[in-house]
Amino acid sequence: MSDDEKSPARPHLLRRLYDWTLHWADSPYGTPALLILSFAESSFFPVPPDVLLIALALGRRSRALYYALICSIGSVAGGLFGYWIGHAAWDILRPYFIPYVFGQEIFDRVVDYYNQRAFLYIFLAGFTPIPYKVFTIAAGVCAIPLWILLTASMVGRSGRFFLVGGLIFFFGERVRRLVDTYFDRLLWAFLLLAVLGFLAVKYL
Repeated sequence: MSDDEKSPARPHLLRRLYDWTLHWADSPYGTPALLILSFAESSFFPVPPDVLLIALALGRRSRALYYALICSIGSVAGGLFGYWIGHAAWDILRPYFIPYVFGQEIFDRVVDYYNQRAFLYIFLAGFTPIPYKVFTIAAGVCAIPLWILLTASMVGRSGRFFLVGGLIFFFGERVRRLVDTYFDRLLWAFLLLAVLGFLAVKYL
């Protein structure tokens, strides 16, 4: 079967992952799920934790900043796990990550970035849709000083999630109306941003 024949299944699979992620917002395990999801997304899981963060924060607006904190802690901890994968287990796990989680060309480009400005690129990957997991694992492979990864991740990831949580905390009803009205479009926007993040690493 050709790649073109396989490609229609990929968006469908991602949509199912998004739906599975969102269902935790309606369960009593939403907060632990957010912590685990944000941890996993920093090293191997494809769905950004923002999806569940938004759903939980809209459900309990008064706890929006608390959810942002949980998301930040899980994500930074997951980044350290990604670092460990690259530093201690890359020879064993590499066949499982390349090409299934990210491509060799993208990974090589990230390694090249680290030779220029490691802190800046980790921060950008943490704050933007650029795939953060590629940078955490590459940081371990390149033996980037751990304090650089930790500091840049704390600034970038916390900045991103507290921005989302803060918008909902202060403008919750407006954000809710926006999500209710344009939910499907926003979901596909997340998918598009994820793809654009990979393209940015590859071509910029």
